[in-house]
Amino acid sequence: MIKAKYPLDKFKDIQTPFYYYDLDTLRSTLEEINAQAANSDFQVHYALKANVNPSVLCVIKDAGLGADCVSGGEVQAALDAGIANSKIVFAGVGKADWEIDLGLDNDIFCFNVESIPELEVMNELAAAKSKTAQVAIRINPNVSAHTHHYITTGLNENKFGINLSDLDKVTDLVQALSNIKLIGIHFHIGSQITDMSSFEDLCVKVNEIQEHFESRGITLNHINVGGGLGINYEHPNHFPIPDFESYFKIFRKHLTLKPNQTLHFELGRAVVAQCGSLISRVLYVKEGTSKKFAILDAGFTELIRPALYQAYHRIENLSSDLPEEEYDVVGPICESSDTFAKEYFMNQTKRGDIIALRSAGAYGEIMASQYNLRKLPKAYTSDDLK
Repeated sequence: MIKAKYPLDKFKDIQTPFYYYDLDTLRSTLEEINAQAANSDFQVHYALKANVNPSVLCVIKDAGLGADCVSGGEVQAALDAGIANSKIVFAGVGKADWEIDLGLDNDIFCFNVESIPELEVMNELAAAKSKTAQVAIRINPNVSAHTHHYITTGLNENKFGINLSDLDKVTDLVQALSNIKLIGIHFHIGSQITDMSSFEDLCVKVNEIQEHFESRGITLNHINVGGGLGINYEHPNHFPIPDFESYFKIFRKHLTLKPNQTLHFELGRAVVAQCGSLISRVLYVKEGTSKKFAILDAGFTELIRPALYQAYHRIENLSSDLPEEEYDVVGPICESSDTFAKEYFMNQTKRGDIIALRSAGAYGEIMASQYNLRKLPKAYTSDDLK
């Protein structure tokens, strides 16, 4: 088993569980994003919902990415990190009044609006401040992302966005609201997409919808295709950086931009997942009737994805080079769903061994909870432990 390189000597002195971020991997990922998006009318926004660790956000800001936010807290985190308000977009089906006010007060670039009631409330709030809210209409293109149903977002009758059948009605309303300015359209079909044909299908739909707006004499300056690019959870050591070259090439080839249009992306998981690991210790190895349990001091309170999505994370025993044995790798939480992997082969394991749960930089630390009155995990970076 090929293992990643970690400062294991430093880990031995840190209380587990904790998150570890390899900022060199993150910087290399951002360099590749910028290289592949260069020489184009492309603007990449980082989706803060994946990870808002301040050290991680600082590196992302330094790389020049904008911010894709889905809450007022994320808008504030982006501003606090020094991301320019002109690069902040704000999506979400349930924006509270104070969250909209926060965006208006800071003159953010764009609100991605998802319903008629939201438009009406936003217009009222903007009028009260004598401001104009720039908006993009989030449209459900009815394109399948071929991914887990919990993270599919672009089909009809999803809670997100506006269905194609309602597009004219919403467009008419936008044009009638005096404190709303339509600057673009927005899409997001899902997350952890590894079938690139889904993005090709999205491009076809976007081209069709663009023609519809043109037929009505409406000019759009911005097209936002969301994110969704997946990563390789099984082989993070072989594929630490996602295939951004193929991803951006699809949009260059299949999506027809009009003169002076900018194409926006909202990448989250693909930016940060591979740089992060959850580091844990083995509390006990329990002998069952027909299997062994490696019981860790980390549970779904620190990494909920396996319990919530049945998600796979590669697990490495950093302390052992002994032959592999089969384990059910579980946590200490009083729930049967607190299981990271069943019938999983890793190097022979004993109490005190240090375990890395890989590809945990996205939707790991940010989704941690204090269920069972557990403490939230701390986080360290490769820069901290040099």
